[in-house]
Amino acid sequence: MAGVSVGSASRVLNRAANVSAEVREKVEQAMAALQYQPSHTARALRSRSSRTIGCMFSDVTNPLYARAFRALEESFRADGYMLLLAHGLNDAERELESLRTFQARGMDGVICAPGHEHDPALIALMNAMSMPIVLYDREMPGTRADALLFDHVSGMKNACARLFALGHRRIALALWSAGSRPVRKRIEGYKAAYRAAGMKPPPDLILRQPTPTSSVHDDLLRLLDGPEPPTALIAQGTHILVSALRAVARTGRRIPQDFSVVSIGESDFTQTHEPAITVLRTDAEMVAAQAKELLLGRLSGGEGLAAPPRSVAIPYELVERGSLGPCPAAAASAEPARRR
Repeated sequence: MAGVSVGSASRVLNRAANVSAEVREKVEQAMAALQYQPSHTARALRSRSSRTIGCMFSDVTNPLYARAFRALEESFRADGYMLLLAHGLNDAERELESLRTFQARGMDGVICAPGHEHDPALIALMNAMSMPIVLYDREMPGTRADALLFDHVSGMKNACARLFALGHRRIALALWSAGSRPVRKRIEGYKAAYRAAGMKPPPDLILRQPTPTSSVHDDLLRLLDGPEPPTALIAQGTHILVSALRAVARTGRRIPQDFSVVSIGESDFTQTHEPAITVLRTDAEMVAAQAKELLLGRLSGGEGLAAPPRSVAIPYELVERGSLGPCPAAAASAEPARRR
């Protein structure tokens, strides 16, 4: 219809620079008349690239994963890739189904944070897949996947050390009950911080909830009403944090005068809460850039999937805000000394 060669039409469709204005106008008029849309499937068959990345998180209702996906989507979009999100729901069969779908639909790569790191079927499927895989803060021995590994241990040690410096000794830790790498490493860092300070880690102050969106309200309330209540809390920055703050408020404690709080993970809530909540956070844009570098490096590199797995350590930053204050007992004991 345009009266030009197939090559000229193709160059217009692919927005090539070496096309005259006259040819471009003819092709665009023909496209409009025919209501022509390029076939993504045909392009993928010809180029052997779908320009799509599969992304599977264990629980997309977790606001921390939502923030991560948004950063990943923007980073890959700049290189012409679209991310498709799957919800694993911490269900092994559903995670297998999602990965099989990514494979069947010819994704160029996969970023995933499965809830079942040691599932043999999941590991076997990953090793059989024909595209590069980046694990998002998961350790899965036996896979060929690259990995982004968050340094939870150092982050927790830094948060605890700051609270120890403020006089706190009874620090509660609120997480969910999964055995995934983030939970394991956070507990490891918490205990290591106590030992480094010459204290025994208090097992009664580690609160585990069924899901990341569960409430810790009743469990924390029991501790706060007990004979040796905590004076500070480090909480996963999901509904666990929100429900913990309700429990603190119910006892009449003020933040930070009577109780200090640190959130694991940044969110709009931590920034807008009054007072703003101190956070352990990672740089979401930097994490996304590292994921893209690992994944696209496999696609463009000569070794492809044959190269040994790589891992990138992601540091945590402690951003101190208005939710931290001296331990009330320590402040009270210091007051007579100041008056003397």
